[in-house]
Amino acid sequence: MKELADFAELLRELKERSGLSYEALAKQAHMSTSTLHRYCKGEGVPADNAAVARFARVCKATSEELNELHRRWALADAVRNGARRTADAEPTGLEPHSTQTGTGEAPPEAAGRQRGPASAPGLMAMPRAVPDFTGRSQELNRLASLASGPPDGPAPVVVISGQPGVGKTSLAVHAVTELSHHFPDGCFFVDLRGLDARPLDPGIVLERLIRALDPAHGWLPLDLGDRAAQYRSVAAGRRIAVILDNAADEAQIRPLLPATGATMTMVTSRRMLTGLEGVARLPLPSMPDAEARDLLERLIAGLPDAGRTADAVSRLAHSCGNLPLALRIVGNRLASRPDWSPDRLAARLEDEERRLDTLTAGDLEVTVAFELSYTRLSSAAQRLFRRLSLIPGPHCGPELTAVLAGLPDAETEDALDELVEFGLVQSAFTARYRLHDLMRIFARRRLEQEEPEDERTAAETRAVDWLLDTATAAGCRFDPAFTALPGQGDDRVRPAAIEAAKQWLTTEADNWLAALELAAATGQWRRVIDVAEAMHWFSDRWIHWGYWPRVFTLSSNAAAELADHAAAATHLNYLSWAHNTCLGDPAGASDCARRAQAEAALAGDPRLQAWADSYLAVALLKAGNPHGALPLAARAMRGFRRVNDREGMVMHALSTLGRALERTGKPGQALRAYRQRLALASDPATAPSPLIAGMTRVSAARDIGLLHLAQGRWQEVVDTLEPAVAWEPASNIPQWQAQMYTALGQARHKLGQTRNALADMDRALSIYRQIGDDNTAQTVQAMRHGLTSDLATSPPS
Repeated sequence: MKELADFAELLRELKERSGLSYEALAKQAHMSTSTLHRYCKGEGVPADNAAVARFARVCKATSEELNELHRRWALADAVRNGARRTADAEPTGLEPHSTQTGTGEAPPEAAGRQRGPASAPGLMAMPRAVPDFTGRSQELNRLASLASGPPDGPAPVVVISGQPGVGKTSLAVHAVTELSHHFPDGCFFVDLRGLDARPLDPGIVLERLIRALDPAHGWLPLDLGDRAAQYRSVAAGRRIAVILDNAADEAQIRPLLPATGATMTMVTSRRMLTGLEGVARLPLPSMPDAEARDLLERLIAGLPDAGRTADAVSRLAHSCGNLPLALRIVGNRLASRPDWSPDRLAARLEDEERRLDTLTAGDLEVTVAFELSYTRLSSAAQRLFRRLSLIPGPHCGPELTAVLAGLPDAETEDALDELVEFGLVQSAFTARYRLHDLMRIFARRRLEQEEPEDERTAAETRAVDWLLDTATAAGCRFDPAFTALPGQGDDRVRPAAIEAAKQWLTTEADNWLAALELAAATGQWRRVIDVAEAMHWFSDRWIHWGYWPRVFTLSSNAAAELADHAAAATHLNYLSWAHNTCLGDPAGASDCARRAQAEAALAGDPRLQAWADSYLAVALLKAGNPHGALPLAARAMRGFRRVNDREGMVMHALSTLGRALERTGKPGQALRAYRQRLALASDPATAPSPLIAGMTRVSAARDIGLLHLAQGRWQEVVDTLEPAVAWEPASNIPQWQAQMYTALGQARHKLGQTRNALADMDRALSIYRQIGDDNTAQTVQAMRHGLTSDLATSPPS
């Protein structure tokens, strides 16, 4: 088919340009070589566009090529799924239910639409809508009315609230599927983990949404309010639906709400979230008796009639409390055992209800239905189900499940398939598994009832050890001094490449952080320190993750517990960085650096004392106190020089010293500091590691050029920055490169080279837009506009 051929053609073009073999490209894109061959031959497409994005990233595709690849993928995927149909095609019964217009026909704009919502990448893909969704017509009509509102009015937000198992998520997903023709720009699903001890941070949700809507988006602000404003800007003008599932409270939700436009947001929560203003409310009760019976009848429609009396169905629905989750589990149970009649199952269900009559209503109302499904599992699936309650985070991959169960990979996969089939485990996206909140409670109780304490402890310890060992191995991969992985961690997922390490650390972040907290709670102080130390260099690559202050708080506390003053100084410095860079909190950063100074003094380690001085100087500069930073930076320089710490002296302290001198009115001394830094980084006899030296040379040249610009030395700006902007490390640090192009444009304009100045400004604009720094892009655009007025009278350059 043409769509598949077009998609395959672009894949082949990007693959050939990358210069990578099929084997190398497949490995870096996290797919098998045979699968990649099939895609490039036009014999299939990836199941989701996260795989498309990985392929494009490995091939270094431009943003335009990425967009085109996503477009062709969507067309090919629609063909693969048989989702494209003409307006006069005969209905198959597989299309999603249409919004009722009174005639039973779909609205005109629904003709030819894809089956189900437009796909969303990675962790925000929409779950599969249940094909036999029943009832809730009043709620669906209300949601359809909200989705049909004017595009220039307030963005519709609806809060769907109710008790566990009542079907809040199913209703939201079904509604979005039904109304997907209203949302051609995409539908997104986010589990906010509102019942966890650590619900999902709204800043992380905003980052995921922004990058899903604009894959080429670069820089994101650290401030939550600024990031929320950026999301509103990115979402403006787009017709999308966002389901925010399992919300914790109003504070988690407020930053995620758009202001105006066609973005529809559905929030599900056990709470009513009464503090949210200007939202539609949809409290969801248990299903009415008639709808509950209807749902159960549909679930068992294909079974023999024997024993399927109206009374038996009513008794089953009543025993399930009319909760959709419980009804579905009962329906699945009957479907898996056709020799059981509804009457027989109703009698058994009533017996168990009497046995469990001491339990209160609420979460435990579905325990009986869970029990019925659990007893029909294989012994391996039962064991895995029980131990999934030990997952420290909200979901996990098959590797961690295998570690927990103590089973071979193949048996683990079979057990997972069985659990998903019985509806006891959810798999909303590829190779990730999670327990519903109620299921986790039930699984933990079965674990405590059926497995001795020593076996439970051993399984949990094995999982924690695996997570921390693998996190350490992955984190070490980012150290500039990396030579080989440490001799620990599971060989199945010990990442040998940086991209694989990053993928594992980000995907399993909730799990390894929870494991780190468990290690701290059980007094494994040295283990906590080692894991946090391995994260040091990786943290620079993922500064927008919300939990680096937590990681380095755990490690600095662990060092204090061990009375290890050297480790305490090191990790308090890391914590100072986290406060400064991640939280924008110079006061907290200063406090941590001062505590690091005290610990370094107790350790009697001059190198650590120099680092603490340097971190404190950075914090004071951030706080607007260059006069306080200057003597500390100078003292850090002397300390690093005494112990010959090239990294600290060249990369950190000398840069801080130059900025402090510049901001205290000593530009000549600042220039000498910058030039000294460039010379030290350029000389192999004095340079740190090659990676750090390359970054330092770019940084030093940039600082020199910007200082010349401030002093009006236009030719010196050009002489310094023209070669530096082309150095290889500059392309890896786009913010610095854009700053240098902007400075070159300003200097060349002053030298009368207006055409060249405009070209430099255009390069800077392109980079700022690529990384998403819209505010600076607007500033540069204004500068460029001022240059155009001189173009007509400017002599040829």
